[in-house]
Amino acid sequence: MLPRGWRRSATWLMSPEVDEAAYRNLRSTQDFYESNLLSPSSLVPLGLGGGSCSSSPVHAWAKLGVPTSYFYRRTPPSSPKLLHVVALPSKRSLLSSSVFSVCQIKIWTITKNMMVIFMLILTSLYSCVQSIRQGEVLYDIKLQLQDTDNQLSTWAINQVNPCTWSRVHCDSDNINVIQVMLSSMGFNGTLSSKVGELAYLEVLELSGNNITGNIPVELGNLSRLTRLSLHNNRFTGEIPATLGRLPKLKSMDLSENYLNGSIPDSLSSLQSLTDINLAYNKLTGSIPEQLYQAAKFNFTGNHLSCGANFLNQCESDLLNQGGSHNSKRRLLLGGIGGGIGLVLVTVLFLLWRSRKKDHLHDSFVDVAGEADHKIEFGQLKRFSWRELQIATGDFNEKNVLGQGGFGKVYVGVLSDNSKVAIKRLTDYGNRAGEDAFLREVDLISVAVHKNLLRLIGFCTTPTERLLVYPYMQNLSVAYRLRELKPGEPVLDWPTRKQVAMDTAHGLEYLHEHCNPKIIHRDVKAANILLDENFEAVVGDFGLAKLVDVRKTSVTTRVRGTMGHIAPEYLSTGKSSNKTDVFGYGIMLLELVTGQRAIDISLLDGDVLLLDKVKKLSRENQLNLIIDPNLDRNYDILEVEKLIQISLLCTQASPEDRPIMSDVIRMLEGEGLTERWEQLQQVAVTQKQDYERIQKRLNWDDDTSYNQEAIELSGAR
Repeated sequence: MLPRGWRRSATWLMSPEVDEAAYRNLRSTQDFYESNLLSPSSLVPLGLGGGSCSSSPVHAWAKLGVPTSYFYRRTPPSSPKLLHVVALPSKRSLLSSSVFSVCQIKIWTITKNMMVIFMLILTSLYSCVQSIRQGEVLYDIKLQLQDTDNQLSTWAINQVNPCTWSRVHCDSDNINVIQVMLSSMGFNGTLSSKVGELAYLEVLELSGNNITGNIPVELGNLSRLTRLSLHNNRFTGEIPATLGRLPKLKSMDLSENYLNGSIPDSLSSLQSLTDINLAYNKLTGSIPEQLYQAAKFNFTGNHLSCGANFLNQCESDLLNQGGSHNSKRRLLLGGIGGGIGLVLVTVLFLLWRSRKKDHLHDSFVDVAGEADHKIEFGQLKRFSWRELQIATGDFNEKNVLGQGGFGKVYVGVLSDNSKVAIKRLTDYGNRAGEDAFLREVDLISVAVHKNLLRLIGFCTTPTERLLVYPYMQNLSVAYRLRELKPGEPVLDWPTRKQVAMDTAHGLEYLHEHCNPKIIHRDVKAANILLDENFEAVVGDFGLAKLVDVRKTSVTTRVRGTMGHIAPEYLSTGKSSNKTDVFGYGIMLLELVTGQRAIDISLLDGDVLLLDKVKKLSRENQLNLIIDPNLDRNYDILEVEKLIQISLLCTQASPEDRPIMSDVIRMLEGEGLTERWEQLQQVAVTQKQDYERIQKRLNWDDDTSYNQEAIELSGAR
């Protein structure tokens, strides 16, 4: 029994709109197909395609959306368990009459119900087409994100099955894309609107990049989406109201962007939402009350009001972080004129605080028996003291990786056999500043960039503070420059150049993309770490302030390492992004020379590396200072360029130093010549001024001396 409108032609079953010319073309090549059968397998191409069904010419057919007709034929009796499936263009197609795709499918049991078999075949063809279409969408996403470092090299248009691509996860049938995980890849393009065509997508993770532009409204088409993470990017514009059409969405993180406008009321309809984070944007207006029903929410860092039932702006009360009750009460008192009003608003305030505490969970709670201080800590893991004690062999000295101004660093092995670096902070003796400490930990955790050392967890007790980081296999730049063991390779010149660039990108992110910005205050080779591929990451960022919050929120205590500390920071105790630029300049000199920033053994010479380099630069003898471990395997022009950048970064006045984004441009060869010539001209002018002043002082000294002699010899 044939389907309605179908007809039988020889051994073929044909749909009603099949192109007769295409059919005749197929018949003329019948011997070709029968003589080139491949081995039976689940779905392989014949003749025209090559490779797999999804890589055959059906790609072109699917891409152009050509209307097609299907028919099938049983193979000769010698292969009774094989069916041929053929896709032909219909009469309405503008393409030439030719066979686009021929696949064979292995059917273990041929039943009399040919319709069932036919549906199975169509399903297989649909899978081919579906896979191809998703690959095209992902490839467009790659192009729009501007993968300049080619980190998505497996995302190739000629590799049409995206389930084999990196950072892409598919369902159990390996057909539909369900997860796209692209966090911390350094992308600086835009997010393609075609992302809304990934109909089966459940997780979209794009955090920690520099993606710009608007959030595509097409995201609202992803009806299966459960997690959307776009935090720590540079998205602008308003939050699309279409995000309220995601019935299965459980987690939405749009924090750390530049989003403006109001929060769409449509988000109130997200019944599955348990976690929403819109912190640190430029949002205004009120917060839809339904969003307070989420188990975890964060709206801090905006200009939002808490809805119709609350009278004050709630900038500091959108997340329970153990802040000062007195300061919050002062905010309420500012809008109340009398005693009755004060009581009323205070009651409302306390009720609201209580309501928030009921809904907040997944927050930091100290170990049993300690005070109940709470704070959100996002994706950080809270380790117990016992876990880290076991991991480090009770903090055995044999496991010490190094020691700096903030404490010792131990290598540890966790229960899952993963290797970590555990920093045990020093100088903690009481709970003062506990909540501020935890806020700083949370701030560090959201600074995500490929050139920043990622914080993965922490531990706190009444007397201890510990931070847990991934273990960096190649340790620090300082180790690779000066502490190598026999047989270990030295850092070659190309790697040193890349370290300079990676470090610049990490610092630029801290200074110009974090909100609030983070000042490192101790940039040096020992704090630049190297992963298994010798890619550099900046470590210990945020620790200076994190340690100082123990006593007060404002400090003038100088943190850093002698020889790396900027002069204005040393004299005033006030740091800025230009403080880090100075430290970066010294780090460049370490890369070039392999020497320490300060060497007190050279009491009869230049103790400071910077002074030594300046002197040799004036004398055009820089070759005397280049690291001998390089064994002359370097480009002298590149060495001079790095030294010029370092001297620009270490100018005495912070106003004269470049910002890190300018440093990156100079490393790329843009603007260095002009800046260096300006510095040289300033140096010449200063030298001339100094000589003129010196001559004048000498003349004034003589005049003063003669005048004094005359006066002394005069009448008494």
